[in-house]
Amino acid sequence: MKQFHSFGWYAARIAPYLPEEAFRPVPSRLFGGLAYMLVLVSSIVTISLFDLHWLWNGLLSVVIGWCFAGLGFLGHEILHGTVVKRAWLRDLLGGIAFLPLCTGPKLWRKWHNATHHVHTQHEELDPDAWPTIKRLAQSRFLRWIYRIPFPIRAAFSFLSLAGMFTVHSLHMLLHFWKEFEKGSRRAVFWQFVLPWSIWIGLLLMIGVEKWLFAFVFPLLIGNAIVMGYISTNHRLNPLVPVNDPLANSLTVIVPKWVDVLHFNFSHHTEHHLFPAMSSKYYPLVKQYIKQLWPERYHEMPMTKALIALWKTPRLYHEQTELIEPREGYVYGTLGNGLNIDNLSYKTKENSVVKQKMVKQK
Repeated sequence: MKQFHSFGWYAARIAPYLPEEAFRPVPSRLFGGLAYMLVLVSSIVTISLFDLHWLWNGLLSVVIGWCFAGLGFLGHEILHGTVVKRAWLRDLLGGIAFLPLCTGPKLWRKWHNATHHVHTQHEELDPDAWPTIKRLAQSRFLRWIYRIPFPIRAAFSFLSLAGMFTVHSLHMLLHFWKEFEKGSRRAVFWQFVLPWSIWIGLLLMIGVEKWLFAFVFPLLIGNAIVMGYISTNHRLNPLVPVNDPLANSLTVIVPKWVDVLHFNFSHHTEHHLFPAMSSKYYPLVKQYIKQLWPERYHEMPMTKALIALWKTPRLYHEQTELIEPREGYVYGTLGNGLNIDNLSYKTKENSVVKQKMVKQK
């Protein structure tokens, strides 16, 4: 794709086709959050009060982890202002929804709304974008990581999804700390401390063994579900000079019942076109995108996207390619030669990356 357009350019051309209610908050989404919260609390209480067989506790952990993820998806909607508009209520409900994943509303809005959405897949400004060969040359840690054989690195990368959201949240807290005004830092700090205080308090109440089933295992499961989506949102797309959602974002296809339970989080291109619109209307937005720009739109089953992530490296070369620096294998990105059904690469024997890595050994 040689010509880029901003998300506003696309939105202006689709908006006239959408009903007026698509641009209003949808408070009824909170009923889904209430259901998740009731199931979550009752499951934790059951683990805490009864000495169940570990298989039953394990099953409840899966249920709680699913609730953690579902509430995270709802919190994402709430903090975009698509559920309630009052700022104090938005932050309160968003903070409650994100409490299981231990992320505060002020940090999330700074990191996700004000930075990631504004600078999506920008090489330097998007805090969620993956590194380039330029950063590889500048970072001793990255050079060490990329000396590990690709199969081992790929396996570890997928295992790390079970903790990546929580770890990245902590990294974003440190990254953005100085950008918060001094008057806001106290709130940001306590919004980080409060969730952990609650979960550590639960540990002191029920003991380590039950706490593992009530919080630790669910947190890993919730992270894995959330990161299963986040890892496919942009990581197969190119870095771009213009925030073009049809170039830098991917919509994944999941079963309809999963879309219902996950608040249509799979519709990620649609979300980047209309971040202030309830995801309830994203299937309608999707229809118009496919009518107007079918050749630009990227979607695929989530299983295919995850397999492609497993088989391709996560280091950008010249913005539109992904490179495995140990071997010099170069893959295309979506819209730039990447064929999901037949993944192939070209070899850069004398790549700058390999030369720099050899010099650092």
